[in-house]
Amino acid sequence: QVQLVESGGGLVQVGGSLRLSCTASVRIWNINVMGWYRQAPGKQRELVAGMTSRGVTNYADSVKGRFTISRDSAQITVYLQMNSLKPEDTAVYYCNIKSSSGSTRFEYWGQGTQVTVSS
Repeated sequence: QVQLVESGGGLVQVGGSLRLSCTASVRIWNINVMGWYRQAPGKQRELVAGMTSRGVTNYADSVKGRFTISRDSAQITVYLQMNSLKPEDTAVYYCNIKSSSGSTRFEYWGQGTQVTVSS
């Protein structure tokens, strides 16, 4: 059974940085997209950043230029470097991996890690 384990969240002041990590418990084959989502209290979960298997990235407008998604060569760990953090970045951050096998699609979620930006 695949598990995604996140780490790196915490409390940081405005303008600070955090690096989130997400590691899969086993190698996931045929990954299509690796990404990070976040959900603030009272709001819907939103995509923060994503990276395709070919390395194409996309970011929410609100984090462009501040956040960077990356992965290790084995695609077991995906990272989210967050710089110049703002109070509105406060949320629970979730790792997400989408893969496929033939016509079957798989989707995995991490348990979430809290990021709190204090002013």
